[in-house]
Amino acid sequence: MKRRDFFVKGALGVVATSLLPVVASAAPSIINTNMSDRSKDKWLQVGSGKRGIPNREQIIDVDILVIGAGMAGISAAVSAARHGAKTLLIQDRPVLGGNASSEMRVTVNGAPQERETGIIEEILIENWVYNKQESYPVWDHVLYNYITRQPNLKLMLNTQAIDAVMDGDKIKSAICWGLTNETEYTINASQFIDCSGDGLLAAIAGAEYRTGREGKDEFNESYAPDQPDGWTMGECIMMITKDMGRPMPFKAPDYALPFDYETAFKDKHRRLKQLKEGFWWIEVCDDYDIIAKREDTRHKLMAYFYGVWDYIKNSGNHPEADNLALDWIGSIPGRRESRRFMSDYILTQNDILKNPHFEDAIGFGGWSLDEHNPGGIENLSEPASYFHQKSKEIYEVPYGILYSKNIENLSFAGRNASLTHIALSSTRIISTCALMGQAVGTGAAICLQKGINPRELRKKHMDELQEQLLRDDVFIPNRPAVDTNDLAKKADEIMGSSTVSGNSKFLIDGVSRDRGEEIHHWESNGLDAELQLEWKKPVKISRVELKGDTNVLRKIMMHKNPQKNIQQKQILDVPPELIKTATVEARVRGQWVEVAKIEENITRLIKTSFDQVKTTAIRVKLKETWGYKNAKLFEIRCYS
Repeated sequence: MKRRDFFVKGALGVVATSLLPVVASAAPSIINTNMSDRSKDKWLQVGSGKRGIPNREQIIDVDILVIGAGMAGISAAVSAARHGAKTLLIQDRPVLGGNASSEMRVTVNGAPQERETGIIEEILIENWVYNKQESYPVWDHVLYNYITRQPNLKLMLNTQAIDAVMDGDKIKSAICWGLTNETEYTINASQFIDCSGDGLLAAIAGAEYRTGREGKDEFNESYAPDQPDGWTMGECIMMITKDMGRPMPFKAPDYALPFDYETAFKDKHRRLKQLKEGFWWIEVCDDYDIIAKREDTRHKLMAYFYGVWDYIKNSGNHPEADNLALDWIGSIPGRRESRRFMSDYILTQNDILKNPHFEDAIGFGGWSLDEHNPGGIENLSEPASYFHQKSKEIYEVPYGILYSKNIENLSFAGRNASLTHIALSSTRIISTCALMGQAVGTGAAICLQKGINPRELRKKHMDELQEQLLRDDVFIPNRPAVDTNDLAKKADEIMGSSTVSGNSKFLIDGVSRDRGEEIHHWESNGLDAELQLEWKKPVKISRVELKGDTNVLRKIMMHKNPQKNIQQKQILDVPPELIKTATVEARVRGQWVEVAKIEENITRLIKTSFDQVKTTAIRVKLKETWGYKNAKLFEIRCYS
C-alpha cells in the first residue's frame, strides 16, 4: 500500500460494507502529508548562530513491535521480551493502561467465576505494594515502573502508528509519529502485534476486519439482531465525587443536555445505585463509523454527563448528594468496540455459552454477554445493556482468533480480535484481553525463534505455546501441563514436612489451581514448612519454580473510589496466602547446600535460578507468607 493513501480514502471506501470483511486498498493520493519534509522549517539555534534543517527522522530495528499499551498490549510486550525478543511497545497517550489508565479509569475486571493469573495478576498485586492509596495517577506510574524495568523491552509514549510499509502480505515497517517531539519513526520488525483497540496499523496494512452487528443467521446467534446493521457498542466517560462535609452547589455548563430521568429510570440498570463514581450507561454509540466521530462523541458525552449530574444535584430528588462535589471527570471516552479483525476463526455467542473445547486454547473468559443497547443514552426506550446471559463456567479462548487471516506477520489482542459483535460483549473485559495479549506476545517470540508466522504456529506448534503459557502461570481450562523437560515430574519421591490439606504429589499433576471440588494443591500445617523432591539417580538442576496461592476466587483489582462498598469483599494488599520468604537447597555429595533465597516475594509464580548443581534431592524451606498461617503451593518445577 502506498504510504498515507489510507488517509485520503473516503469513508465509503473504508467501512461502507460494515458487516462484510473490509480490506483497505490503495487509492490515488490527493494531498502530500509527508510529515518528515522539513525543507521550509527555518530552524535557528541562537547559541551558535547556525541555521539548518531539524533532524526529525529515526529508524529503529526491533524483533517485535507492539502497538497500544492497554493491559493487552502491556501483557503482549512483556511476554515477548521475557522470551528473548527485542521488543518495542508504543502508546499514543502520555500514560500506560488504555481504558484502565487515569485518563479513563475503567476497572480491571475479569471473569467473575475465578480470577486470571499470569502477567495481569503480577501487575495488580504490584499495585497494592506501591499504591495502597488507590490513586489512579499513581497507578499510571506503577505500570510505567513495571514496563521500564523489563529486559529486552523499550517503551515509547506519545507515539502513534500511522502507516505501514508492506512487502507483499507482510508488514515490513510501521511509520510512527511522535506527538511531542515532532519525530517520524520508521520501525522495522519481524512480528507486529496491534493491541491498540481501533487497529489503525492493521487496517492500513490491509488486514480484513468487520464493524457493526452480524445478523442472526450468519452464526446462528440467538441474541444477534434479525438483520445485520452498523451499530457498535459505544463510549463513555467516568467521574469521581468527593464528600465535602458541607452543602455544595452545582451549576451546569452551558452545553449540558437535559436528562430525561423519568424515561431513563424505567430501566433498572440506569438507576442511581451510588453517587461516588461514574455511570457506565452514560454512553454514546454509533451506527456507522465510531472512530471518525470520536470528537463529536466526546462532546456529547460531556453534555449528557453534566445533564445527569445537574439532575442529581438540583432536582431535589437526591438529598444524599447535597454535600457531594465532582472531584474528577474524564475528558477522553473509553471505547468498547470499533474494528474487529478477522482470523482463521471467529469466536461467537455459541462458543461462549456452549463452551466447546478448543485444541488451541490459550486462556479463558467468563463475563456475561453484556451487549449495550444501540444508541446508548440517546436510546432510552431500550435497556442500557441486555446482559443477555451469564456463562455458567469459564469458557476457552482460542489462539485462532488472535492473528490476521491475510497479513502473515500480524497478531492482535483485545477488543479488536476475531469476534462477532455478540461475542465481543463478553471478551472485551480487560483481564480477558490481557490473557490474549500474553498469548500473542509469547506466540510472536516463538515465531521469531522458529522463523515462522502465527498461522504456522497454530498448525504445528500449539503444544509448545500452551506449555510455555502454563509455565508462565496462565491457566488454560482442560489443558494440564505435561512439560517433558520438567524434572520434578520425574522425581521418585515428593514429600511435605506436614500436610493439613491436599497432597504434595498434586504439585506435579499439571493443574495450577483447584477446580471446584477437585484439589490440586498442597498446604502445610504451619510455617517453617519443608517440601522435598528425591531422585534415585543424580540430576542436573539450575532452576526451581513454584506456584503459590493468591486465592483466585477473591477479587484483586483497584477501584475508582476507595470508599466503594465492594472493596469490603477483597483484601487491599498483597494476598496474605502468598509465599513471602523461602530458600531452596540442593543435596550435593550428601550435604545440603543453599542455592537460592526468596525474599519479599509478591508474585504467584516464583522463579529461582542458580549455578547448575548435580543433585539427588531438592528441598524448599517455606518460612513466611504475607499473613496466612500455612504455606500453600499448587506447583513445583525443576529444570536443568
